[in-house]
Amino acid sequence: MPTHEQGRAQRVSSVLASYGRYHRDPRNRLTHYFGVPAIIYAVLIPAALYSVPIDGASLGLDRIIVIVAVVGYLIADVRLGLALAVVLGALAAAAEATTTLGSAAALSVAAATFVLGWALQLLGHHLEGNRPAFLTNLAQLVIAPLYLCAELAFALGLRSRLRAHVEQQLGAAPSVHH
Repeated sequence: MPTHEQGRAQRVSSVLASYGRYHRDPRNRLTHYFGVPAIIYAVLIPAALYSVPIDGASLGLDRIIVIVAVVGYLIADVRLGLALAVVLGALAAAAEATTTLGSAAALSVAAATFVLGWALQLLGHHLEGNRPAFLTNLAQLVIAPLYLCAELAFALGLRSRLRAHVEQQLGAAPSVHH
């Protein structure tokens, strides 16, 4: 019977493999490395324009979104979750900085970045010849940052055991990165 940690690792590798089935072409993954952060940044900009009162203080909606996302990623995988905490925190800081342009300008930046991010995503899927994973399962939208973080870790030679589990589920030998 698998331990709690083994069960969690199996779930994470299964989720990553599920997303990976739609992202085997390196050109598609490359477009996602730019498109996914662009979309997250674009979504955080309007959220940064709003604050939620909490116990006499206010907290930006963008920070609440990041906190909830990071907690989910930490539950899935602590090391990947910590890396995503840094990335999402930086994207929230950038979104907050963008709001200093004023609401109208910030929302224009958000709209343009959102469209550009999705254009990159769709280009990647066109190059690979498949449709986006979220058309099969909307949960894939929140898996994308986790997958990209894992792929970056794999490219850096980290998380070899997780990579092997993902590749095994994909039914392919691990690719060599030069």
